[in-house]
Parts: sequence; C-alpha cells; structure tokens
Amino acid sequence: MATKVIYFTVAGKPEQAEFRSDFPADDVKDCFRSAAEAGPNDILKLYNTRGNIVNISPKLEENTPESRYKLEVVAAHCTGSRTIGGSKETLIGNEEGNSSQFIANKCALWIVYLLCFQCVEHLSWLGLFKDVVTENSPPFYQNKKKNTEAEHRRVWEKFTKMSNVEMSEDVKLYLRKPTFDNWQWEDAEMLVLLQQMYIDLEFVEKFNIEMPVLQNFLFEVYKHYNNVPFHNFKHCFCVAQMMYGMSWLVNLCDKIGDLDTMALITSAICHDLDHPGYNNAYQVNARTELALRYNDISPLENHHCACAFEVLEKPELNIFNNVSPSEYKRIRESMIRCILATDMAKHNEILNKFKGLVDGFDFTNKDQKDTLMMILIKVSDISNEARPMDVSEPWLDCLLQEFFNQSDLEKLEGLPVAPFMDREKVTKPSSQTGFIRFVLLPLFESLGSLFPELDEHIIHPVRQALQYYTDMGKALDDENRKRAEREKEKQQNGTRHNGVINEQNGIKENGIIDKKKEPISRSGKLGNGTHRTTTKQSLSSGKIK
Repeated sequence: MATKVIYFTVAGKPEQAEFRSDFPADDVKDCFRSAAEAGPNDILKLYNTRGNIVNISPKLEENTPESRYKLEVVAAHCTGSRTIGGSKETLIGNEEGNSSQFIANKCALWIVYLLCFQCVEHLSWLGLFKDVVTENSPPFYQNKKKNTEAEHRRVWEKFTKMSNVEMSEDVKLYLRKPTFDNWQWEDAEMLVLLQQMYIDLEFVEKFNIEMPVLQNFLFEVYKHYNNVPFHNFKHCFCVAQMMYGMSWLVNLCDKIGDLDTMALITSAICHDLDHPGYNNAYQVNARTELALRYNDISPLENHHCACAFEVLEKPELNIFNNVSPSEYKRIRESMIRCILATDMAKHNEILNKFKGLVDGFDFTNKDQKDTLMMILIKVSDISNEARPMDVSEPWLDCLLQEFFNQSDLEKLEGLPVAPFMDREKVTKPSSQTGFIRFVLLPLFESLGSLFPELDEHIIHPVRQALQYYTDMGKALDDENRKRAEREKEKQQNGTRHNGVINEQNGIKENGIIDKKKEPISRSGKLGNGTHRTTTKQSLSSGKIK
C-alpha cells in the first residue's frame, strides 16, 4: 500500500512524517507525539493552515511543504522541567550535569524520534485524540446506555494524569469562544477543560474549592451522563462551554457577581444529568417512574436537579463545602431555578417576562437577575446553531437520532408521536427553519438587546444558520418536485407506450402487427391524404378505440 507524506511544523521547526494509510491510529498518534517530544499525559493538537484542529489519524489528508500543519502541545504536565514547545534539552530533565549520561539520553531520544518516522509499531503510549469514525464503525450513540466500570476507570486515569497540565494561552482563549469545536476533544480532555473554567474564573481561589474535590465532582457528573445520542456528556460540556464563553464576552462576574456566575456554570454542567434520551412528553404519556414521582411536572428537569444535589451531598464531591450557609442557599436556589428553566414548556413564559425587563434592566434587582440567569442557561442549552456549521450539523444528526429513537418506541407502545420526531415526516431543514425562526432567534435577540456585544458572536451565526437551512429546504423542495415530475412523465410515457401507433408497421393489436394499415406520414396525416385520427386504448379491454 502506498505511503503518505505529512508536512508539519513543531516548535517552529519544519518536519515531515511518512506512514501507510493502514497504520494503526495509535501508532500514527505516537509518531506525532514523539515529534513533539511530548509525554504520555500531555495533550497534543494538530492545526491546518486555517487554524482549525484536525484529527491525527491514518486518514489525515496529505499536504505540501507550503501548506504545513502545525503541531502543538496544548497542555503539558507540570512536573519536571519540560515546557510547552520546549527544546529537546528541556525534555532530558536535570541530567545535564552528567555529560555522558546527558549525551546518552539525548542519543536515545533521537533514535526513538527517527524510528517513529520509519516504524512506529514498537511504541505503546496512549493517545489523547478523537478517532475518526469510519463508515463501518457504529456511531457512539449505538453503544450501551451506561459505560462500564472499566470505561469509567480508563477516563478517570486519563483525567487524573492530565489534571496537573499547564494549558497554553491559545487553548485558554479558544475555550472562551463560541466557535469551540467539541468534536476534537476526548471525554477526559473535556473534564480537564471544565476544571480550567473554575480556575480561570477564579472560583477555586475565591470560594476555596479544593482541587481533589473539584476533580471528584466533575468525574462523578461525567459518570451520571448516559450514552444517548444527544443529551450526553458532550452536550453537557457544550452548554457549560457556551455559558463560560458568554461570561467572558459580557463580563458576567462583574454584572451579576461571582457566586451567581459559578451557580450558572455548575447548573450548565448538571442540567441534563442521567437523561434517558426520551423527553417529558414520553415520560408523561408512558407513565414512567419519573412522571409519577414528579406528578407530570417537568419530570426530567426535576430529576436532573435531584441528581445534582445527590452528588453535592457527599463531602468528597461538594465543591461548595467552604461557602457560607447563606451562599449555599443562594447557589441551591439558583441551580434549581436555572435547571428547571431548561424545560421548553416554560419557554414563552420566561422569554416574555425577560422582554418586559430589558429596557432599564437593573442588575441589582434580584428578581430581574434571576430571570436573566434563566435566559442565559436557556441560550446556552440550545446554542448549537451559534457554532460553525461543521460543529453544529453533527449535533443536529444526534438530536434527530434521539427523536427518531423515541418516536419508534412510541409507535411500538401505541403512544402519541410528535410530528417533529417522526422519521417518516422530518427532514433537516423542516426541523430547523421553524425552530430557529420562532424559538432561537427571538430568544437570542432578546439577550442581545441587553448585551449588544453578543450579536457578532452568537446572534449573527444563528441568522446564517437559518439562511443555510432555508436554502437547503428550497433545494430539497426543488429536488422533490423534479422527482415527482419525472415520475409523472414516466407514468405518462408508459401509458402512451401501451397505445402507441407503430409508424412504420401499423398498429399492434392483440400481439399481431396489422401490415394492412396505411403508413403515417411525418406530417401527421395518413398516407392517403386524410387527417390522422387519435387512437385511445381502453385500459379495461386493452383494445384500440
């Protein structure tokens, strides 16, 4: 099999790697890890010329020396003397005092480095990258609902090994942007990024959060999310990341305070805990345990709240251990209010109330601030369309899959099926155009009227998404119309063929060609000069009339 050559730079130096496209993914990752002189617990990312993260895998697209990828260690373990983008000497540690040992180690390092570009089968470092899903690979949402203990243990081990990494400034800034691409990060890496949010917003310092407790809390939250198509841990991360990004864009801590901002971030992380993949309508119609427990009133959202505080009840998981009783009471009230606000049944009520407060909004007024917090988590919860299309569209695929799973089950159980969930009635544009026009945009624009700085970052992209799906809908309608016209024409041609007059040999009737019929001229007249008489075939008798 032919080999491919990949050109890239690392620490400003040009490099190239050569490997076959059938090489194992882990070997390719180890190859780049060696080029960057990175340890097994460091996080590497590869960027294309447009600055977008690309997957390190055997399917990596070939490039040229003029279009080199950029390889970076975006988070490096703090222990030892190695630094991000550091030189080869810094990787050796503190052995420079012993020159012979230093040279020997340096030579060994270069041997490994060179071998990695010739043969990488001997390496066994664990990669920290998202594998590309092949056509034959089942999507992650077809896996079992709950991760196994072994899978949890694997993520925990990776998370704890990376928990002391030093994030690069580029990644810290990228984490604050609504354009953040979650698909390029593994679960353990996202746990590290969630931890970074609490550090960068200074919650750890201001509220005396113990780092082991924060890590235990985040991992316990991770374990409570199920392997369902949409409402999973990745969705939890995206909602928290959008909330985090907006908090920087509008300087939220200064406007509503650190305590309420921390309550918002934590609410976003916990807002869909233990989501079963079936919505409130199903819970109520199927009379599930959750619907019975919460009397059909926001059963899922109530369950998410209960799960969150069951986690926080344990001292080793309670990140609010060191706040005052009054502060904890405020946090609990805020989290309950915010998580319950994510029930779309309350959408219009909350939005209309907020619209009436925007003019002359008072950030010192508790009721107004509470309403703003509900709007902020609602925006974060349904913010996928504010992201780039290559990030948001896969999320739509996941959402539709979850909808279809539910509607299939509802049909089997004889329950009502919502039209927007029925796989036989829904298309991407039909599912999105109305939702964006009548739900997303009014919500986002209302928040934008209070924070105009959000317009370019999240409101304009939503308008672009609406245009994108509107155009897609028109194209789909045109294609369906053309297909219908082709089918109609095909049927008509078939009908005409059954009653056609053979211009050369006469009319075929009952399988016999009558040679005695007058031939038909190109003018449409019979050979004897008389005008042609239109013939029709009776569908019932099969005879010419």
